[in-house]
Amino acid sequence: MLNAMTLTGLILAAAAPSGAHGGEYGDAHGAEAAFPPFDPTYFATQIFWLLLTFGILYLLLAKVFLPRIGGTIEERSSRIADDLDAASRMQREAEEAEKSYERALADAKAKAHNVSESTRQAVDAEIKTEVDAADAEAAKAAEAAEQRIGAIRDKAMANIESVAADAAQAAVEALTGKRPTLATVKKALN
Repeated sequence: MLNAMTLTGLILAAAAPSGAHGGEYGDAHGAEAAFPPFDPTYFATQIFWLLLTFGILYLLLAKVFLPRIGGTIEERSSRIADDLDAASRMQREAEEAEKSYERALADAKAKAHNVSESTRQAVDAEIKTEVDAADAEAAKAAEAAEQRIGAIRDKAMANIESVAADAAQAAVEALTGKRPTLATVKKALN
């Protein structure tokens, strides 16, 4: 463990000027030593390492990283192109399916309309046949009823003379007190 005195000594030694302790750059290179990267004596080694570093970086970029990135970009663009082609193909198929659906729907509507029209015509013909049969039956029944009514009327007309004669006889008898003969009453009614 470092105590407080040792720590203070280290701080003072670090803060002292380099020329005072005979530092690396102070005494050997003169009182005004330059910062090593700006010192012309080190330019040759700095240029060597700069060219070596950039050469390696260039080779890595040209041979490793950029081909991978280019391949990825090319693969991605071809995948996008394939997806766009597939999407346009699917859109055409969907449009064709929609057209065939609309044709099938129109055909089904036309067929349903034809079926309903033929059914309506068949029902109308059947109803007309039944109505005609009912009308014929009703006409027969009306004719039979009219014949019965005619027979009843004829019978009633035949009896009306005798009923009228009886009524006239009864009225004359009630008024006069004498009953006239049936022949006299019939002669008076005609």
